[in-house]
Amino acid sequence: MAAAARVASFALLVALAFGAAALAGSEVDPGVEASPHDEKPAHVQEEDGMQTHETATDVPGLAVAEGGLRLILDLTTVEPSASAPIGFRVVDGDGTTVEDFDIEHERRMHLIVVRRDFSGFQHLHPVQQADGSWRARLDSRLPGAYRAFADFASGGASLTLGGDLFVPGAFEPVPLEKPAPVADAGDGYEVSVESGELRAGESAALRFRVSRGGRELPGVEPYLGADGHLVALREGDLGYLHTHPEGEPGGSGPIRFRVTYPSEGRYRIFLQFKHDGEVRTAAFTQSAGPQQDGER
Repeated sequence: MAAAARVASFALLVALAFGAAALAGSEVDPGVEASPHDEKPAHVQEEDGMQTHETATDVPGLAVAEGGLRLILDLTTVEPSASAPIGFRVVDGDGTTVEDFDIEHERRMHLIVVRRDFSGFQHLHPVQQADGSWRARLDSRLPGAYRAFADFASGGASLTLGGDLFVPGAFEPVPLEKPAPVADAGDGYEVSVESGELRAGESAALRFRVSRGGRELPGVEPYLGADGHLVALREGDLGYLHTHPEGEPGGSGPIRFRVTYPSEGRYRIFLQFKHDGEVRTAAFTQSAGPQQDGER
């Protein structure tokens, strides 16, 4: 009987061990559904109507669906071309194509496309079709994996939904450039950036000065209702930040922005400005340091 009791006790311990392992595994196994009460919203809605993010990973552009809406790309593989047709639509929870969009920065839809090594940045303004879908032309001559960001507002809520596009061919990734204070914008244009110390979670002032032929321009032309347009993408996952400058368009002096990098790391930022009727782009790499002690 003593032997039988020892066997029974051992079996009980094994059962308890397996039960504990199963319980622990259910917390990390992506195939196990979490309780709805354990889910956290991606955003917290503040009283002033602005959205803030609960964690550093909850930044726009990382998800194909958010806020009850979903991005559907017509095709995920695009043939190499200087003007490749691409299409997409935004659908609601019932799968119905959303047709009503708000005007933000003079457009109802902004489509940002960039290769995952930050090459081939493009800011497109698609044309909406009669069925509510969108069409645009993409310069896809560089093979590789791209991220497409649909940046829009609908029903008063601003969202950025992201999806992947692939261009077949031999992919040769370009290393991320080191931080530098000056960037080439083509045709003799240069842009310099000034900023203080950049830290994760802290608002930082960025000041851009545009020059041509070594002489600073007194001003630039309005683009999308402002003196400039700035997109920042986080290295690693291409978390998306989109901001517009301070002040009224048509001002003189530097183009000023305020940016808050959500986490420590490197970011590729793309400034777009307009001069002599043409929109130009200058790209910079910036590094955000850790938060100071007591701010975590």
